[in-house]
Amino acid sequence: MSHFDGLPGKPPRERGIFCNRTMNMRSIKAIGYDMDYTLIHYQVKEWERLAYEHLRTRLLARGYPVEGLFFEPELVIRGLIIDTELGNLLKVNRFGYVKRAMHGTTLLDFEPMREAYARTIIDLAEPRYVFLNTLFSLSEACMYAQLVELADAGRMPAGTGYEQLYRLVKSGLDEAHMEGRMKAEIIADPDRFVVLDPEAPLALLDQQRAGKKLLLITNSEWGYTDAMMRYAFEPFLPGGMRWRDLFDVVIVQARKPDFFMQKSPLFEVVSEDGLLRPWIGPLKEGGSYLGGDATQVERALGISGDEILYVGDHIWGDVRVSKSVLRWRTALILWELEEEVRAAYASRVDEARLVALMEEKEALELASCQLRLLAQRHKEAYALPEDAPSCDEVLARLSAIKTAIVELDERIVPLAKAAAEVSNPRWGLLLRTGNDKSHLARQIERSADIYTSRVSNFLRYTPYSYFRSRRGSLPHDPSGEAPSPNPGP
Repeated sequence: MSHFDGLPGKPPRERGIFCNRTMNMRSIKAIGYDMDYTLIHYQVKEWERLAYEHLRTRLLARGYPVEGLFFEPELVIRGLIIDTELGNLLKVNRFGYVKRAMHGTTLLDFEPMREAYARTIIDLAEPRYVFLNTLFSLSEACMYAQLVELADAGRMPAGTGYEQLYRLVKSGLDEAHMEGRMKAEIIADPDRFVVLDPEAPLALLDQQRAGKKLLLITNSEWGYTDAMMRYAFEPFLPGGMRWRDLFDVVIVQARKPDFFMQKSPLFEVVSEDGLLRPWIGPLKEGGSYLGGDATQVERALGISGDEILYVGDHIWGDVRVSKSVLRWRTALILWELEEEVRAAYASRVDEARLVALMEEKEALELASCQLRLLAQRHKEAYALPEDAPSCDEVLARLSAIKTAIVELDERIVPLAKAAAEVSNPRWGLLLRTGNDKSHLARQIERSADIYTSRVSNFLRYTPYSYFRSRRGSLPHDPSGEAPSPNPGP
């Protein structure tokens, strides 16, 4: 509870809304939402296992030797990059340097990784790289890694290259999605696949009643959208309210990211079973449509640019394009963030120990460098300070420091290894690579004004919140040490 009686106060850390660019919700007049993994959350392992099995069935039917393969949910995480030229999965830092790599299902040791990528800056504009933007990418990446292993063992057709393997996986998954059987299975058994969040409908209702125009803009088909939204939203809406009553405009099969960049024909959904008719003219309030484009939405609402907030889970298709092309404000939904925050806070004690040991090591290394310089000056007989220790004393001190550093390393290594495996034993934290930000973190920083784990986190922050970004840190900033009581003249 807060110090104001009866108010819920600040949410738990893992349910926070985190701000890259200051944003006042009072200035937002319309909020658009993606559906899958945004308004509707799925049991990730169940959904991805289903997608994986549909893909495996297709590959089996085409004669590929995948009968013994199974979905490994811990094998990959969102934010990795597939290198289709070398058959590797990469974890990359914000500068584009590879910090961890896996070939097939085996992590590469430092030397082979260095040999492959020492001169390489990963640039996602190059077609050889595929960025795993969303949780929907996990089954794709898992199967790709396993097929690389089969190819290396000589079990795939002769001449099948790593790029061909990726095309095979991608086309197979696309076909499975287009066929519709996967989504039919989810509609038939939503309890198995959907994570219900009773607070999400109330968060949207608060926004609507606060005067915000609400939009649903999804790439999913009408039948699937209607079924999922009825299941996940309507049990938690008051007084028989339907999910469509929340939204001023509903757009299905939007074809994002093209929706934000290109004009497209628009059709009105005129019946519950998804009957369509061509639509020319402004969007109707409360209408449901297929296709169209973002400029039609702006015209219908009479607002544009930074008066619109778009909320989605896809860093490119939802967030980056809507910001770069239209200058809409953006919010990224990162489902894994709750586990990420909990894991980071749980490891704080070990992290503090590691930081202290590293500071001690850095001090010893600096002393070692200074002593080596003195030894050099003794040897070359130049520029020795008058109070310099003797050459023998310098060498003795160097030996002692070397021993101390070795002892420190024995304490540092297990802590550093544990830090690199927080949350996932192969890849560590989603948003970090060692001490640095991951490539995914950099993408979020550049494209998402705010980010959070789920839509219902807006509930406690209300439609009136002012999100303020923190002061940006620089390497030379004070690190928390107390200032001197006598700073001098």
